[in-house]
Amino acid sequence: MKRKASGRDELRKSSDGALPPVPLAPDIEDRFKGSALHEPEAAYMIEKVRDGLPMSEFHALRDMLGLSEERLAGLLGLSRATLHRRKVGGTLDRAASDRLVRYARLLGRAEVALGGVESARSWLAAPALAFHGECPLDFADTEVGAREVEALLGRIEHGVFS
Repeated sequence: MKRKASGRDELRKSSDGALPPVPLAPDIEDRFKGSALHEPEAAYMIEKVRDGLPMSEFHALRDMLGLSEERLAGLLGLSRATLHRRKVGGTLDRAASDRLVRYARLLGRAEVALGGVESARSWLAAPALAFHGECPLDFADTEVGAREVEALLGRIEHGVFS
């Protein structure tokens, strides 16, 4: 199901009729090229998540986070058997797709706040006192936890002592 174009979309269309993506930092933009995670429009992402993201998005995020397949599957709530079925089927289910977008959002926010992908990876994987000794990736296994991680990244970005 295609989303309807708004009046604003008409103004933003390029000569070939496609909507241009919202610009990201150049290094982040390059890594997300060709990915559904690159598309910023909420309606588009909602549709993609509801339909189930392709396994290529799983592998792209795994590489960006520097995690093993098993570790990312665990964060997404996928057992080993379910991960295997998703590989065969080629798509994640709605819940795993939603979680995958959550972690991609956190990675992007951490890269901006901490100044790069290596710093973001390290910070996301290290235990933090603010999260009762859990690493931000583990603390963000719920939407409430992810919001707390984002709030801390916002404070870091703005130089607020936490």
